[in-house]
Amino acid sequence: MKPTVIALGFFDGVHRGHGALLRRTAEVACRLNATPAAFTFDRPPKEVVTGKPVPLINSTQERRELMERLYGIQRVIVAPFDHGMMTMSWEDFITKLLVETYGAVHLVAGHDYRFGHKNAGTPELLQEKCRQLGLGCDIIPKVEYDGITVSSTYIRQLVESGQVERAAEFLGHRHCLSQTVAHGFRFGRTIGIPTINFTVPDHVLVPERGVYITRAYLPDGSSIAGVTNVGTRPTVSDSSKVSIETFLLDFDGDLYGKRIRLEFCRRLREEKKFDSPQQLKDEVEKNIAQARAYFRETGEA
Repeated sequence: MKPTVIALGFFDGVHRGHGALLRRTAEVACRLNATPAAFTFDRPPKEVVTGKPVPLINSTQERRELMERLYGIQRVIVAPFDHGMMTMSWEDFITKLLVETYGAVHLVAGHDYRFGHKNAGTPELLQEKCRQLGLGCDIIPKVEYDGITVSSTYIRQLVESGQVERAAEFLGHRHCLSQTVAHGFRFGRTIGIPTINFTVPDHVLVPERGVYITRAYLPDGSSIAGVTNVGTRPTVSDSSKVSIETFLLDFDGDLYGKRIRLEFCRRLREEKKFDSPQQLKDEVEKNIAQARAYFRETGEA
């Protein structure tokens, strides 16, 4: 088995702070001719320990894709946070799991990383154990942006309140949702614009209800400008279920079976109930013009 350099963390959002760990991991792996990897869990440990749901910025698959796409991580290890993991000593976590099972020769963690039974493992203990085992170890200091420590908790607040532009500054990339378009996703034709509907995975945050400028990325790297409504579509539906419906600009094609990444660029307005489909269409046309202007400004048109 090729040796690995492993970044340690939960990586929700894969934000700028995580990026510092992941970049260091890729750099060391290149120097050592090792595989750059990340170790994470399938669910937040805090959720398992407290029994209270923790809303997340990304799904597990999105975390994986962001680490691979943005930072060149080649292997993302997603371990189940089960009873065995929860009761594993911090020493066994390093020696039996990371070294013996996954071939770690160098570990990278954040300044506040805790691990092992009852969070007994600390960055200091990690460094000392690595010295004993002859492993490399980097502890990355906190990352600040605009005078604020970059954290998943803060970014969750930004996403939930619809501040997607500020969230992007702390993430280092636009907030995104990814999904494979399958039969059963309804393409709206009522106002003559192709649409895709996203279903948000359980425990993943939904941005504040409203209308957003978005961009949809296809597997081949091409992208399509869009206008996305997050909400209950009160003009055309009596349902209270929140959906994410994207109107694609200048697109006429079949997206079934393709995995699409939807990036949130800017919030335009709150969700409204219109008196007629025509009023809705007029407002969407206005939002489409705003989206075109935005992408001209950013050079993405």
